[in-house]
Formats: sequence, C-alpha cells, structure tokens
Amino acid sequence: MIEIYWGTPLSLLTSPEGDVQKFGTIEKARYWLSRKWPVSDDAQQRALTTIDAAMDCMAPVGEARKAFMTAAQTAGFVPVLPTQRVA
Repeated sequence: MIEIYWGTPLSLLTSPEGDVQKFGTIEKARYWLSRKWPVSDDAQQRALTTIDAAMDCMAPVGEARKAFMTAAQTAGFVPVLPTQRVA
C-alpha cells in the first residue's frame, strides 16, 4: 500500500495520564478513528468518510486532516504543539 502524504504529523494528548499519539499518516488516523476512538458521533463519521474519500483521491487530504482534528476535539483529545511538553 502506498502511504498518502498527510502533512506535518499531528500530536494529540489522548489520555488524562499524559499519553500522546503522533499521527504521521492518514492510515494511522483512519485506524484510530475506526478502532480506538473513544466516542461514536457525527464528527467521527464525517472524518472517516472524508479520510476514505481522500485515500481514494476523491477529496483533498487537507479536508480529511481538518475533519480528523474536528473529531479529535469532540472526542476530548488536545493538540500538542511541537514545542510543548506534556507533564
């Protein structure tokens, strides 16, 4: 399988214990949305649909990335900036 360029990796704080997940590929984002996502809501479904479309070259990857970040916010994940440290 060919990996689709996702852009700069996104890091998300995924637990109260300080666990950080780095999403460097669209494939990892899709896996998390479909297998590890803590909530099932409209934002998650939109992100999955948009990511699938981007993987099929039917939607821009930037749209999939935005949909993923919206789903991450509704799931309670917090973005971690590259210069930010998690305690």
